[in-house]
Amino acid sequence: MPDKKKLIDTLELQKTLTKEEFIELLTGFTDEDAEYIRQKAVKNALQYFDNKIYTRGLIEFTNYCKNDCYYCGIRKSNTKVTRYRLTKEDILQCCKQGYELGFRTFVLQGGEDLRYSDDELADIISTIKAGYPDCAITLSIGEKSYESYLAYFKAGADRYLLRHETANQEHYGKLHPDSLSLENRKQCLRNLKDIGYQVGTGFMVGSPYQTAEYLAEDLLFIKELSPAMIGIGPYLPHHDTPFADMEKGSMELTLYLISILRLMVPNALIPATTALGTIHPLGREKGVLSGANVVMPNLSPVTVRKKYELYDNKICTGDEAAECKVCLQNRMKKVGYEIISARGDFVPIEG
Repeated sequence: MPDKKKLIDTLELQKTLTKEEFIELLTGFTDEDAEYIRQKAVKNALQYFDNKIYTRGLIEFTNYCKNDCYYCGIRKSNTKVTRYRLTKEDILQCCKQGYELGFRTFVLQGGEDLRYSDDELADIISTIKAGYPDCAITLSIGEKSYESYLAYFKAGADRYLLRHETANQEHYGKLHPDSLSLENRKQCLRNLKDIGYQVGTGFMVGSPYQTAEYLAEDLLFIKELSPAMIGIGPYLPHHDTPFADMEKGSMELTLYLISILRLMVPNALIPATTALGTIHPLGREKGVLSGANVVMPNLSPVTVRKKYELYDNKICTGDEAAECKVCLQNRMKKVGYEIISARGDFVPIEG
């Protein structure tokens, strides 16, 4: 059996492993292995970002979705969700408040809601850009056509988050209805890169039926895609989904994977997600101390936050935006990191 420390050293040097080596690295790791890679990941993150943590102001503008993903609380078939849509004016008010709080990236996130036309979305994007030209706009609104992505980009969108969720075809079919395909998901990511977005992808850790082999395939897909941003978090069930009784993901494995990803893509923007903070009171701090360098406080109006429930017990649903930011600033300070007001763009490694 290969020594995991040797595999970790190889990963740091070569930025990738074979599928078999990734499976070995992910199987039966000890606390000592996790600490060994964690220290290397933190060292890499400090080299590229110092102790600076970037913030993204999250605006969850619609919880309508045409899709029926089996794990998601806002899936189309969940009739118990109180649905909402923010108006353009609502979104702009979130941006105004966020800008005053020091945010320089706004993330417009929502279900795949067909009510918003491409023209409407482009108008919202261009209006934000005109009002806040020094800010980045990130979209996280799912699978769209090449033409739609291009229209948003031309309107001023800079980044796009689209988790692939799993790179294995069989696993994808267990998490999604037949109307969705992994190949289309991957093609969307390629299209976004071709257009010029800073692209983010990622996956749930511990999602139902996941294996070490599937995770190895996720890591190899991420290496192939070479994204600017990589978002992972533990799978957390929602009580009104077909997966309500499934076991939640492991925080330890999530942190281990954050460290792996930091060694693979040392200059990547990797968030310590809300899901991490939900699974453990110090989850986001632990994420940063495993190599993450982004946090995403919520700028959505408090009146709608509980309605954007992808999983149970989501944190910060009752906090005002200012509370969220101050809370995170204090949390990061306690573990030796500083939240900064900057766009926090992805910077490619030269050579």
